[in-house]
Amino acid sequence: MPATTAVELTGITKRFPGVVANDDVHIRVTSGDIHAVVGENGAGKSTLMKILYGMLKPDEGQMAVDGEVVNFSSPSDAISRGIGMVHQHFMLADNLTVLENVVLGAEPRHRGTIDREAARASLEQLGASYGLDLHPDDMVETLEVGERQRVEIIKVLYRGAKILILDEPTAVLVPQEVEELFRNLRELKAQGHTIIFINHKLAEVLAIADTITVLRAGRTVATVDANAVTAQELAELMIGGDLPSPASAVHEIDEWETLTLRGVTVSDDDERDALKEIDLTVHRGEILGIAGVEGNGQGELVEAILGLRQLTGGSIIFDSEDISDWSVRRRREAGIGYVPEDRHRRGLLLDAPIWENAMLGHQTVEPFAKGALIDRSGARTATRAIVEQFDVRTPGIDTTARALSGGNQQKLVIGREVAAQPRLLIAAHPTRGIDVGAQAAVWEEFRRVSAEGLLSILLVSADLHELIGLADRLLVMLGGRIVADLDPATTTPRLLGSHMTGAAITDEEMGR
Repeated sequence: MPATTAVELTGITKRFPGVVANDDVHIRVTSGDIHAVVGENGAGKSTLMKILYGMLKPDEGQMAVDGEVVNFSSPSDAISRGIGMVHQHFMLADNLTVLENVVLGAEPRHRGTIDREAARASLEQLGASYGLDLHPDDMVETLEVGERQRVEIIKVLYRGAKILILDEPTAVLVPQEVEELFRNLRELKAQGHTIIFINHKLAEVLAIADTITVLRAGRTVATVDANAVTAQELAELMIGGDLPSPASAVHEIDEWETLTLRGVTVSDDDERDALKEIDLTVHRGEILGIAGVEGNGQGELVEAILGLRQLTGGSIIFDSEDISDWSVRRRREAGIGYVPEDRHRRGLLLDAPIWENAMLGHQTVEPFAKGALIDRSGARTATRAIVEQFDVRTPGIDTTARALSGGNQQKLVIGREVAAQPRLLIAAHPTRGIDVGAQAAVWEEFRRVSAEGLLSILLVSADLHELIGLADRLLVMLGGRIVADLDPATTTPRLLGSHMTGAAITDEEMGR
């Protein structure tokens, strides 16, 4: 029987002020396939998926679902045609149970009240059918990242989705969780579902996809059989160059201790220990990698070093000075740079121009300030230098940060911090959600500054290849403790993942 078409996008064009996000895009997705869409940040992937899901309307072009032309005005229109979307940033209520999250807004009713038993039966049936193991009464706040993702998948299946859009689904997963996700996707495919899979990790795309469409500069440049293409060939199609590697050149590491933590303990927002007697040292010129499943103290570690979270025990020594009681501003002015995990919430003022964003966190020092006042001319000159040195692609420095692609937003943040010539750079997930081209630029900059031997980097990342490739030394966090100190030269992603999940840790080592 000939293959049928689940989704066909023909001549899709979408314009925003000053930019064409999608330019005559053509994609045909075969029913029952796993179809990957890859491309650099700014290539138009997210815009295209938002159009398919009814979040945006195209300016030109046509969409067809199961052979019928459709016009969506909202996601509810897409859902009614069997399309569901699992977003990169999960849309779950932590204070509700798995069951409550799944049925929220689509609760089954019996005689005017919510039929919880019917909802429970539907959830359990879906979980059993697709191998999505979840407990309906678990609170979402207690779930691991991979489990939260399964809740999101069940949410769209519960609403009748036969076509699933997954946006960067592996961005925050360890290798074991990626394998579990891929098993789930293959089971969904086996039962007739169609998967549209957005990802920038080309090895993963090749492992799971049947067909791959490459977008570049808003246009379709190729659609290829996944079995007939290599990662190198995909990279060439995406960025016109080789696939980047995070591997660092061998360089000297000074004995000078830039940062030392001694017995650092901090509490979380519920006054429970989030960090438990952390001891670590970062030497001058060293890249120290911090690995761990999200929620095991990495965020609190960063906040403690920056002064955003008060210590309940221990001390922090920076360049031989105890800074435990210093303010955030004093630490920043002393030479601690910061690339935040969430550039939108903590790194940028999205509606402010680039030149104002370039001085965030440095607005009290030259060249951005003269005395107590902002030096507008100096700030604009410094911003132009950052834009040029770090290849931030923008029409001009008066463009808002919101108008930049994710990769260019990240290059602006990293450029701002490196240009300030800090002695320690804290980089939290610096390449999350950006494409291979922007990744390459970030990795190259980290290699350059560490090789010069003047800057130490504390690298927190969920990308295990990035950690193993860039770091000179690796620490693993689990349950607010450091549970492993590893040599990247002898560490594999699977070994690192086993330490992160606790599979390699005994009860005695965990202090139980």
